[in-house]
Amino acid sequence: MLAEFIVRRVARGHRLARTAFVLAMRISVVCLVVQPTVALAEEAAAYVCPMHPDIRADEPGVCPRCGMTLAAAPAHHHHEDASESTWWRFPHGREGSGTSWMPDATPVYAAHWTAGQWMLMLHGALSLGFDEQSGPRGDSRGVSTNWLMGMAAHDFAGGEISLRTMLSAEPLTAGGAGVPLLLQSGETYGGVPLHDVQHPHDLFMEVAARYRHPLGESIGLELYAAPAGEPAIGPPAFMHRASAMNDPLPPIGHHWQDSTHVSFGVFTAGFLTRALKLEASLFNGREPDENRWDFDFGPLDSYALRLSGNPTLHTSMQVSYAFLRSPEALAPGENFGRLTASALWSAPLFEDGTLDATAVWGRNLEPIGALDSALLEGNFDLGGLDVPYLRLEYVEKSGGDLVVPGNPARVFRVFNATLGFLHRIDVGSPIVPAIGVRLNVGVVPKALAVEYGTRVPLGAFVYLKLQPARLIH
Repeated sequence: MLAEFIVRRVARGHRLARTAFVLAMRISVVCLVVQPTVALAEEAAAYVCPMHPDIRADEPGVCPRCGMTLAAAPAHHHHEDASESTWWRFPHGREGSGTSWMPDATPVYAAHWTAGQWMLMLHGALSLGFDEQSGPRGDSRGVSTNWLMGMAAHDFAGGEISLRTMLSAEPLTAGGAGVPLLLQSGETYGGVPLHDVQHPHDLFMEVAARYRHPLGESIGLELYAAPAGEPAIGPPAFMHRASAMNDPLPPIGHHWQDSTHVSFGVFTAGFLTRALKLEASLFNGREPDENRWDFDFGPLDSYALRLSGNPTLHTSMQVSYAFLRSPEALAPGENFGRLTASALWSAPLFEDGTLDATAVWGRNLEPIGALDSALLEGNFDLGGLDVPYLRLEYVEKSGGDLVVPGNPARVFRVFNATLGFLHRIDVGSPIVPAIGVRLNVGVVPKALAVEYGTRVPLGAFVYLKLQPARLIH
């Protein structure tokens, strides 16, 4: 029923849209079939971590993952029955931005402690460096991209409540217009559209509460409310994905895939099992304005639907659709649709490393027609210290998006490759310093060569980075 509704409402016969939602049904089937393989092993245990039900012991103690006191398991002591009562407490690796999911095996970089029965966590990243984007549309400057996220979780009324706040100092550290980035587009500065610049994120990126409650042994309810937050559309926002966490700059297809991660007014409700979640959001569809220091409240005039699935420990997939009413400040009468599908993968690499990969397809259904984007990115942690990363992108951008002379509805197909390398410096502290470099190589059609001075515009960013150490599972 959901697939038929969405296809009828937004795809209007597009073959790609039908294919995407056939994929959604396949995700459902795969998750239901594979779900037993990720069930916990059936073995007796007397004590269990309230936050990590896979952590069990025969004696009292603390969870080696989060430090919480192990709670007594149900009197029957059977692991299978005990796991049924806590199946809805997922590993931290699964929790993406907003209510999105990532693979359970995703590495977590955060500080983690407890205060009584409160579980507390602090995430974040700070990159400070020099950005050089070449050509007549490029710029050079020192900038910092950054974010800090705090989370507190506690049992409440038979379920769990989680409070989150995510802040960024980019209104101060990224300049008024933002960070130079060739082929980037989206939002405004000085009343004109931004192009070849990544806009700063707002001070308040997320202020949200989530409540999760089991309705039985295999299904639960999740509610999410946020004055600033993320509706149920797209993959996890780029800075939360392990495949993108070491790249300080976003994809050039950000506004085709995950740009709604900062929306001022969101309410989401969904039903979930161990491996599936179906959710819907009402939210304010207008993009943040140029004042990055406040809340830009508006009516909850847009909606989103998303089906997510985690069929195995190492995989996570989603398909989603959103209707955005008047997202662009300079085109208040224009509404968009957005259709996305993505798959994330996380697995061990060598002795202490991980390989994290993400594939995303996003389509904006705009008044001028459908504009597609595709992304493939990977982060190759070679053992904890050395981390090469890669991103490949294809995006269909209009003349209006790129702010070039001529017909604003003309569509240009642009490509971009990002190659990067990060070296962490082991100083034995909870905050890990690192040094990195990224190169972006674009390819534009001949019609854009005059604007960019070449068909292959280039850019580079050299940076220092600070990030919490990895939590050891």
